Amino acid sequence: MTQAPLTLRRWKRIEYDRLVDLGVFEGEPLELIGGQLIVAEPKGTYHSSAVSTAEYALRACLPSGWIVRTQLPVSLDDESEPEPDLVVVPGRPADYRHAHPERPALAVEVADSSLYFDRQHKGGLYARAGIEDYWIVNLVDRVLEVYRDPGPDPSALYGWRYRSVTTLAPPAVVVPLAFPSGQIAVLDLLP
Repeated sequence: MTQAPLTLRRWKRIEYDRLVDLGVFEGEPLELIGGQLIVAEPKGTYHSSAVSTAEYALRACLPSGWIVRTQLPVSLDDESEPEPDLVVVPGRPADYRHAHPERPALAVEVADSSLYFDRQHKGGLYARAGIEDYWIVNLVDRVLEVYRDPGPDPSALYGWRYRSVTTLAPPAVVVPLAFPSGQIAVLDLLP
């Protein structure tokens, strides 16, 4: 007896947002990634500490008119609404009362067990969305991976990838593209 292939149902962001508003996913750590509902990994103490550390370092160098959002949704396209560990967006918190940000100036993921997923899946989505500056605080190797220059690549997951990848270790500094007067020591991003 032959088994029929599985059919996956791809979700649209508008459908996902409606179900979230209705409370269907209450208490479930989900993200919409490329039309699929992905269960987010639990956040351990080391990961949580790293997110707080990176948030503190980013806030310290932000000019007026920019905010850091922590582990909150970003509306990338019709089929993706991830929740990056950190994003830097223009404006004030009230600017996002009725809609999630769509084009953060900087997206940051803190990665230990999620390193491959953050590089391939989320990196591809962020590149496809045109996010110019994407960082991974790599807890495994204790480095900062800086991804820039998004461009189409048919061989990449989601058809896009970053063409510039730089790995920085302490005592290096990184300068966010959106605010070139700000410098952050890589060491300040690591717990």
